[in-house]
Amino acid sequence: MNAHRHDFPWISDQGDGTYRNPVLHADYSDPDVIRVGEDFYLTSSSFNCVPGLPILHSRDLVNWTLVNHALRELPHPRYAEVQPGQGVWAPSIRHHDGRFWIFFPTPDEGIYVTTAVDPAGEWSKPHLLLRGKGLIDPCPLWDDDGKAYVIYAYAGSRSGIRNKLHLRPMSPCGTKILGEGKIVAEIHPGLPALEGPKLHKLDGWYYISAPSGGVASGWQVIFRSRDIQGPYEEKIVLSQRGSEVNGPHQGALVDTPKGEWWFLHFQDKGLYGRIVHLQPVRWVDGWPLIGEAQDRDGVGRPVMRHAKPDVGDAGLVAVPQTSDDFKRRALGLQWQWQGNPESDWYSLAERPDHLTLKPRFVLGGDLRLAPNLLLQKFPAEEFTVETCVDLSPASRCLHAGLLVAGVEYAALDVVRGAEGYEVRQMNACEGGEVVRVNGPTVTLQVKVGVGGVCRFGIVQAGGDFYQIGPAFHAKAGKWIGAKVGLYCITTDVLDASGSAAFPYFRFLSSTVKNGHETPAILATMNGNGAGRPASREVEKSKPEWIPS
Repeated sequence: MNAHRHDFPWISDQGDGTYRNPVLHADYSDPDVIRVGEDFYLTSSSFNCVPGLPILHSRDLVNWTLVNHALRELPHPRYAEVQPGQGVWAPSIRHHDGRFWIFFPTPDEGIYVTTAVDPAGEWSKPHLLLRGKGLIDPCPLWDDDGKAYVIYAYAGSRSGIRNKLHLRPMSPCGTKILGEGKIVAEIHPGLPALEGPKLHKLDGWYYISAPSGGVASGWQVIFRSRDIQGPYEEKIVLSQRGSEVNGPHQGALVDTPKGEWWFLHFQDKGLYGRIVHLQPVRWVDGWPLIGEAQDRDGVGRPVMRHAKPDVGDAGLVAVPQTSDDFKRRALGLQWQWQGNPESDWYSLAERPDHLTLKPRFVLGGDLRLAPNLLLQKFPAEEFTVETCVDLSPASRCLHAGLLVAGVEYAALDVVRGAEGYEVRQMNACEGGEVVRVNGPTVTLQVKVGVGGVCRFGIVQAGGDFYQIGPAFHAKAGKWIGAKVGLYCITTDVLDASGSAAFPYFRFLSSTVKNGHETPAILATMNGNGAGRPASREVEKSKPEWIPS
């Protein structure tokens, strides 16, 4: 059934034939998009988060859902541990010869290729097409004469080369590089980065779209040539130009079945990550003009609200999955680990309708070192998350709870003692007030406000919220936004016994009806919704059943 307007943390589709930007208020960095028939598919960078290379599907470029991940684990044994800012950088997705193709880099290993017949099905084991440090942001093109090419950029931190776009011939099967190729576009090495190339051919022109000027403050460039080898003309087509969209950065040109053109790109929004915007495109004299209100040079400004793409009836309002009731045989697609997972980290079968997390030793309990954090992206500027935990009786070295993670983290940490649960807010430096809770489970919440201000607390038996510890200001991670999720660890290297069971992970919201605040459960149409009413969010003083 259709969702109410308040059922999602962020909705782009306005229900009146228009959309608001961003279309994805979540960290889908470096998006690339293709259309196959009437379906659009998007993939993005995933860095050290696993599974990687998310696959999102849409029928209108506005409403998106997760349908798969193309990468089950990162292709190097070092990713068994947390490797912040490494892993999958900007990928490209294409459809050719009846198959879907994703070319992606890991900045210290090289450029990989994976393929699938069905984007929601099984993807091939990644093949290392080109080994080398600092080879990033690859994109293939199969030309009309049967020849194939790949274009890529360089990460100066690894390669010592900056601001050059390198085109090289490859085998049409995408398994071999066939020559050295040439640099087809470059800017002065002292300028902010030229990167993220996407290669297209249209009406006899070869186009390279590429961002320049830096992630937070740059602009979008188009290069074009009648010959794939160049020389290429250059034109800036999109910049901030007084809008609130800083550094409209790399993305994808894509057309609709009716011949409209659109451009998806990201905006770096700090702790919220690199969120995704949709811009209209019109073609003038063989150049794509992106956004609105082009100046005398044809440089557009990002739109904040616009008529939706003309694609007919695209179906219901949809957003990527968030809440999870753990009733399925597999984890929801919204979840990612911080490193390559092991099979014994969790179970959905050990306790029916629960996620059971098993502990992993973490030195000093510092969650920044834990690859077994189970996290998902911030889905909006503000939201509330609730979960419930049943911690098995074990040693006091067994910890589990709810956390917000970036370069810094805070967690609502639960330990089970002889007289019940002990709950405190902790971070990498210290833990604060300890609250003791009796009962078989403890219900945890974190309220995230605009600007990433997080308030952690427990939900009491009457539904009242009691805050534990001071407000925490969420921070972005290394190249990624802040994330929210669950964990279970042990601080005893010799004792990995016990487990933590969670019956749900739920996004909550409050709506106003007849002047009264009423709770709503935030779920997605094909996500895992929660099963019981949300608790009313009311601030209360310390309850009598929690000893002072």
